[in-house]
Amino acid sequence: MLINFNEISEIAIPNMNGGEGEIIAKMDINDCGRFIQTIIPPNSSIGPHLQESNDDINFIVSGEGIAICDDVEEILKPGTCHICPKGSSHSIINNGDEDLVFFTVVPK
Repeated sequence: MLINFNEISEIAIPNMNGGEGEIIAKMDINDCGRFIQTIIPPNSSIGPHLQESNDDINFIVSGEGIAICDDVEEILKPGTCHICPKGSSHSIINNGDEDLVFFTVVPK
């Protein structure tokens, strides 16, 4: 299976989960789960939310930021992978000077 994010339309989501600013996302949902390319501009964030359906796996491609998972702060930078386990709560914040770009996998 190939997912070509170049062929998926962007959606802008203002104040996602009560976060700051607007994020840009491209999403593919298939039999394996949800696959999302996300861009969080500087000074924007995804607000705190509970992972109810499954783990949330986020691989950072570019930019820098922080994830807060169950009150533990993690530094995000290219090549790192933030995992929020099912039943945990997390948020992702771009506190850098450039877009924070990452891919999320939420397996079924």
